[in-house]
Amino acid sequence: MRASSFTLAGLAILAATANAHVTQAQNQSGPPQIVVTGTAEAHVVPDRATVFVGVMTRAATAAAAAEANTRKQRAILDTLRAAGLASDQLKTSNYSVSPETRYDNTTQTTHVTGYAVSNTVVVDIRHMDQVSTVIDASLAKGANQISALQFYSSVADSVRRSALAEATANARKDADVLARAAGGTLGPLLELSTETPAIRPMTRALSFGSSSMATAMPTPIESGEQIVSASVSARWTFLSSPHSGGQN
Repeated sequence: MRASSFTLAGLAILAATANAHVTQAQNQSGPPQIVVTGTAEAHVVPDRATVFVGVMTRAATAAAAAEANTRKQRAILDTLRAAGLASDQLKTSNYSVSPETRYDNTTQTTHVTGYAVSNTVVVDIRHMDQVSTVIDASLAKGANQISALQFYSSVADSVRRSALAEATANARKDADVLARAAGGTLGPLLELSTETPAIRPMTRALSFGSSSMATAMPTPIESGEQIVSASVSARWTFLSSPHSGGQN
């Protein structure tokens, strides 16, 4: 939807694709202006993905928990490399060792019962057909904390700029219509701005509680489609024709 406003001789005309109405405007100094907001949308299908693969291990000692964790995570990384992922596509994002405790109501003391080690690797997937492979292979090798899946596009910036260009063109079209309807033309562009944010990856929540969930059936993954919205605000000087009765 595009919203437009035109201010001339003390009147403001607000127009939108769905409705239009007239409101009284405050007196303005200087030449009359046409102020327009233009919007546009673009659609993009993600072609990249990021998977967070984690391993949580527990043992009576921190060393034992860490050893078990290292063994499983190394097996996962070796398997992913064998599947064609390069070293720069695998990055450790979190590693933690924490005690697990239990409170004794009788003695009113806290005892350490064991240790938990967590190791999370971020996998950057550059081919969408590898997403299921990464998830299933990781589960099969001991991953038990696949917490999130993010989809993004390698051409996101280009799509965003195309949407901005279309939004700007839409703003200009609306401004031209308002100017002609008021019996004049557009003058110089005075201001053009946007608050269109950068495109963020689409996040899908995943929850795999244990490696026992790994099966022979490939995990079905659908990225869907992402809508990119752009908005611009523009302001032009209005030039009235000699016969329009407006102000110059």
